Amino acid sequence: MSVEFESCSYQYRRGPTVLDGLSFAFSSGRTVLLGPNGAGKTTLLSLAASALKPRSGSVSFAGLDPAVRSQLRTYRRQVGWMPQHITSVPGMTCREQVAYAGWLKGMSRRDAWEGALGALERVGLAKKEGHQTASLSGGQLRRIGVAQTLVHSSQLVLMDEPTAGLDPAQRGNFRKAVEELSESADVIVSTHQTEDLSEVYDYVVVLSEGAVRFNGTVQEFYAKAPSDTAPGRTADGAYAAVLGGGERW
Repeated sequence: MSVEFESCSYQYRRGPTVLDGLSFAFSSGRTVLLGPNGAGKTTLLSLAASALKPRSGSVSFAGLDPAVRSQLRTYRRQVGWMPQHITSVPGMTCREQVAYAGWLKGMSRRDAWEGALGALERVGLAKKEGHQTASLSGGQLRRIGVAQTLVHSSQLVLMDEPTAGLDPAQRGNFRKAVEELSESADVIVSTHQTEDLSEVYDYVVVLSEGAVRFNGTVQEFYAKAPSDTAPGRTADGAYAAVLGGGERW
């Protein structure tokens, strides 16, 4: 098993309850997290990253509980996190911003600096290493976000909508990065894109209204599609069937 949630609840201030007593564990491997807007995907990943604290219940990974002060730093070193919105750090170049992310995760300055260039190469931005991140396009900035999760050696990598704003070629590079990451880490990616699931991921989790509606392999997910689903639309058919079925796992 990967990251686990035990009786986990979360409510934003003056807002509705997003998660209510959720008990669930992600499988080890490459998992895609699907769900409509407002389903709780970002909240779930933010809790897993320890960017948010549950109102009740607990989150754990590799035997570590981020709510325990003595374990928080080690927990965060084990977890790579790419939030949905990536911002540039004023005055920093691409390499500096990626290296800074590595340093925050406990890498030495030298290792972070050297690792930053390799991470930029993996997302196709090595030629931009000396450019300030403030000058980048939205798609390029998202690739900086991916590089920031690649620079340090994590056992768990969480990415929230990492391919938003990327063109087909860039999404292809991202798929390769996920494949490489999965050799040494569990990877959980939240996305709205259902194409090529079987080529990238091992497992599918569907979240809706704060509840897990499906948790299984990609093949088990595809099997949910109606028999009359049009060719090439299996993932979309399965997704619609799961959300319409109202099942809880």
